[in-house]
Amino acid sequence: MPEVPPRLRPARRSAPARCPLAAKSVTARQLGLDQGLARGEEGALFKWLIAAFLFGKPIQQSVAERAYRVIVEANGRDTPRTLGGSSHADLVRMLGQARYVRYDRSTAERLRALCGRLDDEYGGRVRALLERSADQGEFEQRLLAFEGIGPKTVEIFMREAGPALFGGAGDAG
Repeated sequence: MPEVPPRLRPARRSAPARCPLAAKSVTARQLGLDQGLARGEEGALFKWLIAAFLFGKPIQQSVAERAYRVIVEANGRDTPRTLGGSSHADLVRMLGQARYVRYDRSTAERLRALCGRLDDEYGGRVRALLERSADQGEFEQRLLAFEGIGPKTVEIFMREAGPALFGGAGDAG
């Protein structure tokens, strides 16, 4: 059998490069929210929803965590009213401080829309989504109805809030 010239040989496969987006997930505990979530506290639920929203985007987890800390901790935007009441420019500036720049403008707009809808339709309470839902599936569908919340954000949110809200491991089945 004749030897295959090097230029025609299949390329050697090396180990896949580690994707920075696949880094270890940030947990509610790392953000100081685990105990509040375990008790189903409204403030912790809202903060975790914002964290899940930021972590659910295709951006490095360390950048998303920094954005959460800049917005919620450093700037005190920790309720739907205070976060939703922020100007678009203020949110873009905060996201920029965290180097969350790839999606800063769309993220700022979607955060404001999320908070406005949460305020208008649910009295600013994440628990109101639960109260209006017959089961976990309906709760998750209500979350998905918010602009900017997709399956990944719901998965992240339910990973840690689900057990307090529904018991068990926090997944739909």
